[in-house]
Amino acid sequence: MVVSASPSSVRAAGSLEAVGQSERSPFARLTDLLAPYQPGEKLINLSVGEPQHALPGFVAEVLARHTADFGRYPMAKGIAPFREAAAAWLARRFTLPRTPDPETEVLVLNGSREGLFLAAVAAARYVAPRSGTPAILLPNPFYPAYAAGTRAAGCEAVFLPTTRANGFLPDLDSLDAATLARTVAIFVASPANPQGSVASQAYYAKLKQLADRYGFLILSDECYSEIYTRQAPGSALEVAGDDFRNVAVFQSLSKRSNLPGLRVGFVAGDANFLKAYHELRNVAAPQVPVPLQHVAVAAYADETHVEENRRLYRLKFDLADQILGSRYGYQRPAGGFCLWLDVSAHGGDEAATVKLFRDGGVRVIPGSYLARPQPDGSNPGAGYIRVAMVQDSDTTAEALHRLVRVLS
Repeated sequence: MVVSASPSSVRAAGSLEAVGQSERSPFARLTDLLAPYQPGEKLINLSVGEPQHALPGFVAEVLARHTADFGRYPMAKGIAPFREAAAAWLARRFTLPRTPDPETEVLVLNGSREGLFLAAVAAARYVAPRSGTPAILLPNPFYPAYAAGTRAAGCEAVFLPTTRANGFLPDLDSLDAATLARTVAIFVASPANPQGSVASQAYYAKLKQLADRYGFLILSDECYSEIYTRQAPGSALEVAGDDFRNVAVFQSLSKRSNLPGLRVGFVAGDANFLKAYHELRNVAAPQVPVPLQHVAVAAYADETHVEENRRLYRLKFDLADQILGSRYGYQRPAGGFCLWLDVSAHGGDEAATVKLFRDGGVRVIPGSYLARPQPDGSNPGAGYIRVAMVQDSDTTAEALHRLVRVLS
């Protein structure tokens, strides 16, 4: 299958008039869907991917030690100790050709969502003129910041379906030369949200070859890289060459360190792109408070809390193995903390979501809300629900038992 679309058809499909509901936040749509109902049992919220494990023990002490730094404006690029800690962590965690230069190849972010959004805008300004209407490629389903950034960049969104048939990753072989020639950037997520699929080094290498040949950027969302059930996922930087050309990877402490409210992450990679990206962020992005960056320095220096975090998620996937078995097409994901369950035989994703909430008090999100219709009208998320395994083990077990009972 060739994944391409004419500019006029994509603009129409992406307009508010034509798309309507699919342009809205998936969580706003979920609130509207469930508004007529009350939870049938005590509510268990598994719709939002907000980690609920304990904060690392060092957070309060580090904040207290650096409280005075709230009294000054932070630099947009981040303090040197943070950039050095992020670069050192990347070099320890992944097999890189060299350690990224903290001065030119690492920038602090106010959480990865902000970073991913503005990366699309920066990419559209950075790349050479395209052959045709500039496009940004997105996996489908996708993290909403990708599409929002694409719109803000004035680029055409080309949605690449990620289904079981292609391992829940965009099928690179399906891309035609005309689409690639007008591509500004591609968003890729590994482990993927919501399916938990992990890109291999061969996959990254093929993507890098395309990026170099056609002159577009790889914007690699690796925020779930530290939550995995088998082997540790790799990074797009591992195949990026000594200059990291055309590659930018995004990391966050939200999932790795159970710090979603800290709003600290980073981007690392191609120094030339990061220079242009920094110029945009310097005038458009929120700065990251210095005390929070010091917490991040401590977090990237410690793996004990990360290992414990991973252990807790592994226990919850053990529960899913036992309680779900092979129901709903369940397979233990390679990474991330979500289940991607096929409920097409149970009335579809919206109907199953309503039933689970109304009859079982379990709040999940319909898969179709996390995706967009393809040019042929199909929605790769339709028929699935996403279940975020963020609660404690006992609550998770209760929710999964209710899910089986209600859908049966």
